[in-house]
Amino acid sequence: MTTPPPPPPPDGEPLVSQRTALVLLMAAFIGTVLGALTALSTGNAAGGLIAARSGFGAATLGLHKLIGR
Repeated sequence: MTTPPPPPPPDGEPLVSQRTALVLLMAAFIGTVLGALTALSTGNAAGGLIAARSGFGAATLGLHKLIGR
């Protein structure tokens, strides 16, 4: 007696929604610009990296609340 084949995987749900991709992409852009401007104005790459990470986090939270579901 053979076992039936496993059911096919569901097709409906993508791994990341369009809203999530938009929020993360825009936050990455904002963080990159903020970090580059900080690094160029201060001449300190470590400070630019800290500003970029902080900007990314703040932009992610702000855009999450701003862009509706």
